Amino acid sequence: MYKKKIVVALGHDALGYNLPQQREAVSKTAVALADLIETNGRLIITHSNGPQVSMIHKAMNELGRIYPEYTPAPMSVCSAMSQGYIGYDIQQALRSELLSRGIYKAVSTILTQVVVDPYDEAFYEPNKIIGRMMTKEEAALEEGRGNYVTELEEGFSRVIAAPKPLEIVELDAIRTLVNADQIVIAGGGGGVPVIEQSHSLKGASAVIEKDSLAARLSIDLRADQLIFLTEVEKVKKYFGSDQEEEIEFMRLQAAKEYIEEGHFGQRTMLPKIAAAVEYLEAVPHGNVLITSLDHAGRACKGLTGTLIIP
Repeated sequence: MYKKKIVVALGHDALGYNLPQQREAVSKTAVALADLIETNGRLIITHSNGPQVSMIHKAMNELGRIYPEYTPAPMSVCSAMSQGYIGYDIQQALRSELLSRGIYKAVSTILTQVVVDPYDEAFYEPNKIIGRMMTKEEAALEEGRGNYVTELEEGFSRVIAAPKPLEIVELDAIRTLVNADQIVIAGGGGGVPVIEQSHSLKGASAVIEKDSLAARLSIDLRADQLIFLTEVEKVKKYFGSDQEEEIEFMRLQAAKEYIEEGHFGQRTMLPKIAAAVEYLEAVPHGNVLITSLDHAGRACKGLTGTLIIP
């Protein structure tokens, strides 16, 4: 029997915002993921890492500030660390949930590198906020090191680029595990962005949008479905206005038109709809489901959520 390849992109709600919250949240997330596996799906799981990588970045840089013998950790190292510990928690929770249902499947996390273009426009206009709030003097020191800084209401913060993913370095390993009917956690936080230099890969001072990586992963694996588990039950038009309207179903062309008309939040739903468009244009047999973690089970039965098809 054919088993559908399903890429599931987990948002912040599925992971929490600190270590204790994450351990509690992934237990709930594991139930929704196990339900999908029981519906005859081969799961490839990717996830956000914003609060986690920011926490690691702050901790490592504070360590370097207090103890000069410790150098601040590069962004690529912080991203790799976040992939490891988030994957660890998901692995444990999902394995336990599956075993409680009498299902044995290997669950593996692949530390994923993603090639980006060093000339991507994002490097010239970085806009992703990262790290702790700084004073004006600390911000000046950061700029002196060649980093970008922006001023916010609370103070100053470092900003980094969010380039587009071009190639997943570990794609063959991910595909091999998926074809062996194993559960794979990959591309966490968008993966570690790397730049090709001759025969070497060098970590880039950047992050990759998780939703954009989910689209890339779905395209490369020719996935049958891409599911975004986010904070809302359904996508809404006229976002942020008193005319908000839930969308249960949309075709690819409508999704493009809604983007042009500016219906979606720049930092919330827009990246997901843009990723859906990119995936469906490349994989016309696929479909995209967007819903909340709490409603995942009902949404997969067609009872709620927003479905996008070519």
